[in-house]
Amino acid sequence: MYAHNTQAATKRGRASRWISQAHRWLSIVFTAAVAANFVAMALGAAPAWVVYSPLPPLLMLVTGLYMLVSPYLPGRT
Repeated sequence: MYAHNTQAATKRGRASRWISQAHRWLSIVFTAAVAANFVAMALGAAPAWVVYSPLPPLLMLVTGLYMLVSPYLPGRT
């Protein structure tokens, strides 16, 4: 039984690392998209794809909420 709990904790640890890494990369993409948006608007009328490009990386909200709540989930040590 202990081995099963260890395997579950290991899988959860891998998932947490993956989510954390994805959150870091999404934050880099989001920052670059916002910077590009400001540059494009400073140069004149920005195309719609530039204006809306920061929206998809907002998936960070989901990964950030997971990282916020994960220490309080049952079974975490």
